[in-house]
Amino acid sequence: MARNRRFLRFAWLKSWRIMGLLLLGAIVGVAVLAGSVTIMHKTSDSEFCVSCHSMQRPLAEYQGSIHFQNPAGIRAGCADCHVPPQPVDYMLTKMGALKDVVGEISGKIDSEEKYNAHKLTMAESVWKTMKANDSATCRSCHSFDAMDVLAQRPEARKAHPVAIRDGQTCIDCHRGVAHILPDMRASNASGATQLLNAAAHTPAQATRLYAVATQPFRLDPKSDQTHGTLFPSSEITVVERNGEQLQARLNGWQQQNVPGAIYAAPGKRIMSAVLDERAAAQVVVLNRQTDSETGQQWNQVSLTFWLPQKALIDDQQKIWQYAAGLMSANCTGCHGLTALDHYNANQWIGVMKGMAPRTSLDQEQLRLLTQYAQKHASDMNNREGREK
Repeated sequence: MARNRRFLRFAWLKSWRIMGLLLLGAIVGVAVLAGSVTIMHKTSDSEFCVSCHSMQRPLAEYQGSIHFQNPAGIRAGCADCHVPPQPVDYMLTKMGALKDVVGEISGKIDSEEKYNAHKLTMAESVWKTMKANDSATCRSCHSFDAMDVLAQRPEARKAHPVAIRDGQTCIDCHRGVAHILPDMRASNASGATQLLNAAAHTPAQATRLYAVATQPFRLDPKSDQTHGTLFPSSEITVVERNGEQLQARLNGWQQQNVPGAIYAAPGKRIMSAVLDERAAAQVVVLNRQTDSETGQQWNQVSLTFWLPQKALIDDQQKIWQYAAGLMSANCTGCHGLTALDHYNANQWIGVMKGMAPRTSLDQEQLRLLTQYAQKHASDMNNREGREK
């Protein structure tokens, strides 16, 4: 009996020890979980995010944005835009933020000069992440399903149905909504280089090509004198090849008594080429028509000339992809992307000239972007911009 009592006492004490350890483990687990949640919450607070010296410049940009102050009185904090709500993405983002701690300690962006030098890289990293997760942080507040599209401003009323139809995500059109866009010149130049590299691999047997950049042409391949300039995105047909040079035929339209220019469509100021007097004399008139709206006569024409093949590509969509990237990167600092069919082809000329000083576009990029907008304008539905 005594032995049984000692055994029962030992078993009872052992059970209590186990229960005590389990209880202690549960308490420690709850404390660790609560502490982790508290830390995660506190380090996602906007006050914490901008407490570092290097965050004063992003803070000033944010405070000047509609996400900080707006008529509805709704404020989006740092985490609302930069920390996805999904558990796995949330944890990955928090762990990835450790690099920001290292950057703060090392003084990577502790001056205005350093901040501006790294701003494009930082912005592109954020845009890439948001593109990959379908703008998850944006959609935690903004949902296509919850939008009253008819009550939106005219541009948004036209753009959002297109975005829904084409499967676009928020960051495709809205990049400068909380921070001033960085200097995009390096990014713009990189895209141009990629386009030229693609043109360098154009198949030799291709017969329908498109100019990826503004380039001069000659009537005689052996002449050192240029006789005109071909504009980017213009379509040419290959007539003959001779080494690195090719003879090309450009079809287009000329306004009566204006021989120095060839346009992409009658009545539309979409420049395909400008010509000197000698080139103008070589233009062949194929047909004539009168513009019903203006009464002006337009001649359908053709011109044959020589030019290098290195800046010609057989896939016009690659040009449009580059142009769309230029528009997205440079035209979203003040507003969302304007639908291309919001203006007609001639109106886009003035719009682009008015917007250009607010962007990092050089003259060549602006010229290509204007061509892109014009050839997808409201009055070009049945023209080449829509057909390609």
